Amino acid sequence: MPGWFKKAWYGLASLLSFSSFILIIVALALPHWLSGKILCQTGVDLVNATDPELVKFIGDIYYGLFRGCKVRQCGLGGRQSQFTIFPYLVKELNAGLHVTVLLLLFLALALALVSTGFAILNMIQVPYRAVNGPGGICLWNVLAGGVVALAIASFMTAVKFHDLTGRIANFQEKLFRFVVVEEQYEESFWICVASASAHATNLAVVAISQIPLPEIKAKVEEATVTAEDILY
Repeated sequence: MPGWFKKAWYGLASLLSFSSFILIIVALALPHWLSGKILCQTGVDLVNATDPELVKFIGDIYYGLFRGCKVRQCGLGGRQSQFTIFPYLVKELNAGLHVTVLLLLFLALALALVSTGFAILNMIQVPYRAVNGPGGICLWNVLAGGVVALAIASFMTAVKFHDLTGRIANFQEKLFRFVVVEEQYEESFWICVASASAHATNLAVVAISQIPLPEIKAKVEEATVTAEDILY
């Protein structure tokens, strides 16, 4: 059985891994990976709008990996519309990259559960195989954190180099053309960053758990025998 010191740190490691699992689920469910401002360029060109008038033609958009919302501002007031990524919109995007982000996050879910199991195993008993010990916990956390980081990088690539927001904003638009004027990452994106950070923190937690505690040795008093003791 591991000592109380290691049990405490392995317990913390299991909580961090499981929290990463929950965070990824939340990030997948919420449609708030990115938000932005979209300018109705067609409306601006029609009325030859100047800078003060551009505000009337700037709408909002936000989206996640499965759905989102868009508010069109083309001079006639805001018109809100909901949209889903699957099954039609994904064909207008870089479908391979978008599916890659999803697959990586689903893989990260499995790896987070495995790392949780390894931490619980080490909290309950000392594994016979070294690969199931602290080294195994570190390995699975490196894999899980790395996969989440790859998913984050893939999503950023889609946004920066494949005009993800622009393609979504102009999906099924036949009369109007929208231009992205502002983008910012939202809570779902940062939740994934927190998930990867949790696995990185686990590496430090496991390292701390291996610090040997100083042994407290009780002082043994030596018995002194005197001449009087011998007489008795």
